Amino acid sequence: MNSRRSRPAGQKRPTPKELKQAAGGTIPDVLAPGLSLLLVGINPSLYSAAVGHHFARPGNRFWPALADAGITDRQLAPAEDQLLTGYGCGLTNFVKRATARADELSAGEIKAGFRRLARLVEQYEIPHVAVLGITAWRTATGDAKAAAGTQPELLGSAVVHVLPNPSGLNAHYQRADFARLFRELWDTVQAADESAE
Repeated sequence: MNSRRSRPAGQKRPTPKELKQAAGGTIPDVLAPGLSLLLVGINPSLYSAAVGHHFARPGNRFWPALADAGITDRQLAPAEDQLLTGYGCGLTNFVKRATARADELSAGEIKAGFRRLARLVEQYEIPHVAVLGITAWRTATGDAKAAAGTQPELLGSAVVHVLPNPSGLNAHYQRADFARLFRELWDTVQAADESAE
């Protein structure tokens, strides 16, 4: 059995030189009017910046979790990230610049990203935000005791949900755990959409 993870279809693996050159690079947000949910990562990995798509590193559980949870009708490839708006979801990051590790970011960068996030939520009138990273949320808000789940305070008019980071480095959660958490999130978002109609 081959233990190497397969790459998403159509995605070329970046060379070490391309990964190094991706440091500080950015990825376009995935946004459109009428979204129900904005998914927020911490910042792009070098791999994602090198290929120009969100959550692109093989082993990241983000795209499988969306499909497993029924948010998308199939597992999208990272190169299809712009299709996510057709499912009522958008994508952004607290910090736009790519790094090898999230711990290379300063607290000031994350807090500035939080302010940018608040502006996006207001501009696009997004009712739900899901932050994918408990530590990043704690840093952004200054609330060291914040826990995963729906947060007690709104971000503008948006309800905030905090989920674990789906990176393959997060060994505390498995694919089935992410599927369950994303399904619970989506059920909440859909129920709110239905009650607002």
